[in-house]
Amino acid sequence: MNALANMKQNMAEFKTLDAKDKKSRVADLLLNNAIYILLVIFVIYTATQNKNFLTVNSLVNIVSLAASSLPIALGIGGCIVLTGTDLSAGRVVGLTAAISAAMLQAVDWGKRMFPNLPNFSNPPGIVLTILVVIIVGGLVGVVNGFFVAKFSLHPFIVTLATQLIVYGLILEFYMLNGNNGQPLSGLSDTFKNFVTGAMFRIPTGNGQSVAVPWYVLYAVILTAVMWFIWNKTTFGKNMFAVGSNPEAANVSGVNVFKTTVMVHTLAGCMYGLEGFIESARIQSNTATTGLNYECDAIAACVIGGVSFVGGTGKISGIVLGVFLLRIIFVALNMLSISQNLQYVIKGLIILIACSIDMRKYLVKK
Repeated sequence: MNALANMKQNMAEFKTLDAKDKKSRVADLLLNNAIYILLVIFVIYTATQNKNFLTVNSLVNIVSLAASSLPIALGIGGCIVLTGTDLSAGRVVGLTAAISAAMLQAVDWGKRMFPNLPNFSNPPGIVLTILVVIIVGGLVGVVNGFFVAKFSLHPFIVTLATQLIVYGLILEFYMLNGNNGQPLSGLSDTFKNFVTGAMFRIPTGNGQSVAVPWYVLYAVILTAVMWFIWNKTTFGKNMFAVGSNPEAANVSGVNVFKTTVMVHTLAGCMYGLEGFIESARIQSNTATTGLNYECDAIAACVIGGVSFVGGTGKISGIVLGVFLLRIIFVALNMLSISQNLQYVIKGLIILIACSIDMRKYLVKK
């Protein structure tokens, strides 16, 4: 209703403008939404070139891929609201994925990393594993937040340092107990079913069906939790206040140090949950698991309207950005675009989205 009312108000204002101002307003509208317009054109083109793009199988695949990458985007979005970023996110995902895999390998797996480890492949063990990865991710977040808030270091520098530290820990972890860097696989069926098992199936015709995995539900739950935190808690309000103007927030009684640390800690917890999901989804985890995940998350957040200027962003925007990015990647694969060119396109998306975001800021200023 509010959106409809705002649309009517904008239309009424537009009618009062002279011809020159109308052209300027239309040009601004097109430029500010250029990336969405291009994406729509791209989707339509892909659908005409590959009939499988809009099938039930393809749509479920897009939803599943988006759900698997939502937690890291939800976490990194808070860091961007504070005018920062988090380059360590992907490596934290890799570390927590390795921990999850090591704890939840099948007890009869011949290459079990920790053969004397108790059997965690049961509901209490899975819950314990989730708590462990949340704590590990949260600890990295605490370190990031502390150095950013205490010493006023730029998040880029701090998280670059922790990215290297965590990567070193990952490499050491994969060398434990004579594993010698080998992939961690042989996960228990209980763990795999808990994450990637079929929540329900959607018929696709001819007696066939496609499964919607359980982690789609987990992504929905995490999205709802983060929406509540961002919009209905004092912490969420403080986060946006610090992102908009930390000096003014401090004068208003907001504990800037505490808020900054909490934002990064919450982000780290989300990375841990992402690692838990990725561990079961990939099923054969290596030291490269999580590599460049933060790039996709940052791109999704910026596409979804989370501004690097600070103090601006919505959970719904992050969800939209993640879905749009996954649609692009699936479409590129269906168009047989090489993986090398996909990196180029991904970089261009980030560059264009950030440029549009900064243009909006400068126009308002």
